[in-house]
Amino acid sequence: MTALPLPPGSTLGILGGGQLGRMLALAAARLGLDVAVLERDADSPAGQVSNHTIVGAYDDPAALEKLAAVARVVTFEFENVPAQSVLTLQKLGCEVAPGAEALAVAQDRVAEKQFLNAAGAPTVAFSSADSADEAVAAATAMGAPVLMKTRREGYDGKGQRWIEHAADAADAFEVLGRVPVILEAPADFVRELSVIAARGRDGETAIYPLAENHHEGGVLRRSLAPAEVSAALAEQAEKIARRVLDGLNYVGVIGIELFELKDGRLLVNEIAPRVHNSGHWTQDGCSVDQFEQHVRAVAGWPLGPTEPHARIEMLNLLGDEADQWAKYAHDPDARLHLYGKRQAKPGRKMGHVNRLRRL
Repeated sequence: MTALPLPPGSTLGILGGGQLGRMLALAAARLGLDVAVLERDADSPAGQVSNHTIVGAYDDPAALEKLAAVARVVTFEFENVPAQSVLTLQKLGCEVAPGAEALAVAQDRVAEKQFLNAAGAPTVAFSSADSADEAVAAATAMGAPVLMKTRREGYDGKGQRWIEHAADAADAFEVLGRVPVILEAPADFVRELSVIAARGRDGETAIYPLAENHHEGGVLRRSLAPAEVSAALAEQAEKIARRVLDGLNYVGVIGIELFELKDGRLLVNEIAPRVHNSGHWTQDGCSVDQFEQHVRAVAGWPLGPTEPHARIEMLNLLGDEADQWAKYAHDPDARLHLYGKRQAKPGRKMGHVNRLRRL
């Protein structure tokens, strides 16, 4: 197996070539590491700034062999990487982090909720259904309205439907493709928060301050961090984060989305076993951002500090909003991060802006 910590001059492998992979590659380069990206697109955002691009499907055995030949440690930028690919890389002698358990839990929303509850991280009530009849029965038992989501895949508001009446669950099941689903009770929340946390190979943890998140159409629009929260709420979030990290024997950075209820309790909405959109504020608000933190963790390095030195408003740039780059470049308090995507599409994340507010 790979000797850790991974020394400078070594190669880190990344499954996935999107914007998260790009920012991971840039962070790795600052630490003196080379990067090899496995991605289907030869001109991917991450590939543009990496030492090697291996073009192929994430489950292509030949492509995985090429990655294992150059990379001693491999990570991934999104959770829909096939679990078999992780096992294949491990058989080829690679260290892969986060591990297969975290990937399996995050890929199935029912397994995710079951894990969270077992770990002492509370969630909304939920039920599963594998057919239209089961969906109607579950919605009836839970009491509408309920939110129906596909158990697998789906992101940024995709793969989900609100059910206002139990009888409508059958139609929603059809619309979602007649695949296994989860039904979730609504959360009576006052705001959406998230916590970015990291765990090293030695069990060391590092937790960033909470971010307050605002969504539009199921897509994160902006985050404010550090969020204005009480010490008790921050402590509650940190306790949840540590339970999740330890329960998964996790290595790397994880994003945990939370609902703050009217009574001050926190519920976990979902977890993402990777760097997270709501953690982009750390790039300009902390001395060690979430991307460097993730590289440090998976490479076996010590974790870095998480204390903020600025309050940040992070704004996602969607579609042709990135064409306003000159405006942000003229703003002395704005820090522009563009992803190198060649084509702007409506709703597509093209970049983000961090606007500084000194503490």
